[in-house]
Amino acid sequence: MAEPYPPGIEPYAHGMLDVGDGNRVYWEVCGNPAGKPALVLHGGPGSGAGPFWRRLFDPAAYRIVLLDQRGCGRSTPDAADTGTPLAANTTHHLIADIERLREHLGIGEWLVLGGSWGVTLALAYAERHPGSVSGLVLFSVTSTTRREVEWVTRDMGRIFPEEWARFRDAVPEAEREGSLVEAYARMLADPDPAVRERAAREWCRWEDVHVSTLPGHRPDPRYEDPRFRMRFARLVTHYWRHTAFLEDGALLRDAGKLAGIPGVLIHGRMDISGPADIAWHLAQAWPDAELVLIGGEGHGLSGTSMTAAVVAATDRFREA
Repeated sequence: MAEPYPPGIEPYAHGMLDVGDGNRVYWEVCGNPAGKPALVLHGGPGSGAGPFWRRLFDPAAYRIVLLDQRGCGRSTPDAADTGTPLAANTTHHLIADIERLREHLGIGEWLVLGGSWGVTLALAYAERHPGSVSGLVLFSVTSTTRREVEWVTRDMGRIFPEEWARFRDAVPEAEREGSLVEAYARMLADPDPAVRERAAREWCRWEDVHVSTLPGHRPDPRYEDPRFRMRFARLVTHYWRHTAFLEDGALLRDAGKLAGIPGVLIHGRMDISGPADIAWHLAQAWPDAELVLIGGEGHGLSGTSMTAAVVAATDRFREA
C-alpha cells in the first residue's frame, strides 16, 4: 500500500501573486525544481492548502505547487473579516488565478490534484484550459450542482436527523422551509456579530457531522478557531448558494472537453456527503478517466486506503 511521503517537505520558493480586484494569492513550490509540475487545489472552499498536501507527491519527481485560493489560508484579504467583499471571489476568478500562476511560474502544463471542492474547481479549470493540464487526480468527487447542495443541506437530515434538526433550527423559523444555504449566508452577513458567530459555528458543526460516517471519526480541530469557522462558512455558503457560479450540470455535460487528458477518480463508497454516483456519472462521460471506488472509506483523506490510492495515482503519473 502506498504511503504518504515523509513530512518535512518544505517550499524552496513562495510568494504573493497580485491577481487583481485587491486580491493577492499565496503560492509555494516544493520538491524538485526540474520535476514534473503538479498543482494542488484544496477543498472547502476556504480550507487553504496545508503541508499534508505536499506529502501526496514524490518530492524527487515532482515540482509541487500549492496555492491558497482567494480569501483563505495566507491569501489576502481574508474572508474571515466580514467586511471583505466576495463579489470578486467566484469560480471564474479562481480559474483565472490558476492560469496567471501557471504563467508566472513558467509552467507549460501541470498535473492537477483536487479533493472535494477542489474537484469542482479542477474540472472547471481543465474544461476551460485543457491544454494546460497533463492529467487529473481527483478524490472525493463533487461537482457542486444544485442537487448536491440540497443533498448535503437538507436530504442528509434523513441520515442524521437529530443533528440536522439543530442545523435547521439555527435558522429563523420563517426561513426553515426555503434554501438553508441562503439563510445561513444571510446570517453570516448580519450586522450583529453574535448572529454571525452562531451561524458560523452551526454551519461548521454540520460540516463535521455529514462527513462522520466512519468509526472513530474525530471532530475537525480547525473548527475550534473562530476565524477559520467564519472564513470557511462564508466561502462555502457563497459558492454553494451560487452552485459554484456554473450552469447547473455543466461540468458533467462538458466532460467531453477532457478527452485526451488522463485522470483517476478516487471515491469512498461510504462517502454519503458526496455520493458515489457523482464520480460514476463523470467516469461514464470522460473515457480517459479511471474510477477507483474504495469500500469502507468516506469523504476526504481520513482513511488510509483513500490516501494510499491518491499517492499511488500520483506515483503512476510521475513519468507520464
